[in-house]
Amino acid sequence: MIRMSNSSVRRSAPTEPLHPSRGWPAVIAVAIATFTVVTSEMMPVGLLTPIGDALSVSEGTAGLTLTITGLVAAVSAPFVPLAIGRSDRRVVLVALMMLLAAANLLAAWAPNFAVMVVARVLIGVGMAGVWALAAGLAPRLVPARSVGSATSMIFSGIAVASVLGVPTGAYIGALVGWRAAFVAIAGLALLVAVALAVPLPRLTTERATRLSGVKGVLANPRVTTGLIIAALLVSGHFAAYTYIRPVLEEVTGIGAGLIGTMLLIYGIAGIMGNFAAGPRAVHAPRATLVVLSLGLGAAVLLLPELGGAALGAGFLMIVWGLSYGGVSVSAQTWMMKSAPDDSEAVTALFVGVFNGSIALGAFVGGIAMDGFGGVSAMWLGGALAVVALAATLAGRAPAPAAE
Repeated sequence: MIRMSNSSVRRSAPTEPLHPSRGWPAVIAVAIATFTVVTSEMMPVGLLTPIGDALSVSEGTAGLTLTITGLVAAVSAPFVPLAIGRSDRRVVLVALMMLLAAANLLAAWAPNFAVMVVARVLIGVGMAGVWALAAGLAPRLVPARSVGSATSMIFSGIAVASVLGVPTGAYIGALVGWRAAFVAIAGLALLVAVALAVPLPRLTTERATRLSGVKGVLANPRVTTGLIIAALLVSGHFAAYTYIRPVLEEVTGIGAGLIGTMLLIYGIAGIMGNFAAGPRAVHAPRATLVVLSLGLGAAVLLLPELGGAALGAGFLMIVWGLSYGGVSVSAQTWMMKSAPDDSEAVTALFVGVFNGSIALGAFVGGIAMDGFGGVSAMWLGGALAVVALAATLAGRAPAPAAE
């Protein structure tokens, strides 16, 4: 079992004691921060047509605003711990939220596509920094017995953003224009900056992360196994989920209204899966990811076969949501337990791999979709989940926690 040394505890401990009454408010503030950054990332999804019309580009070109942000986040996340050195993480988080606010205001003002690209690059940097730091904060904010629940709370911001953030942005865009949607998320980012500054303690570290430390983490077989599992599951999910609407239309023949309902049900199931998996992953990371990989693979592979009726498709979407909803928090827990002395380095690597896998999954899924039809995207996604299951069973895993 990998144990955290006393020196590593001292190195990562906050320099001021955290009163219990501040612990959970701090966790909630961090969760709202993850909601804000993911909503900022995904904002163009519901606004592609008006953005394209206003900036005189096609919807496909406007869609690059999403790809750019994800790729920038993937590339920059591993360098976040190196860049901030020993700086107080509370100050860094507040500064990153202010950067996110400024970037969204720039996107709202953008007179042309080039300015929009600059804004989306800045959003990618802000998102990478916030996520890389926030994901590993739970052990520093709450007692050890509550780390699983606190980590689930922090990651719930990601799931809730998919269910509420993007539709809300689309609604604001339809009501008062797409630029107002970016202004709204900028205002939220400023409020979150204040919310983080109040309950969070000083979060200093005695030793700055160095490039050699990041390379050393990659030499840990438990870490590399966790990164491989995350890459396979996230790529598989987005290879299939990106194209779920045309697949549902083809397989079930249902209309847009019912598809929207199914996606809402999927999102709610995803939030439930996040909170269900988090505490379990703390005690049994391998077993938890085995169940999630199996559920994700089964749901995606069976959808073309058993999703012909709306009821069957709805059931499989629930299984899919429950399974994928637990992936991010469970994979993050795997990473933290694999290298507890280097939590920021492994978290930054995880965020980079996660965001890179989103872009890769959507890309390879699109190739399958264009070349062989929507069902092939489901097969590809399911196959990647099955490979993830094999990697989870065969790879080196962190030891289960003692009950």
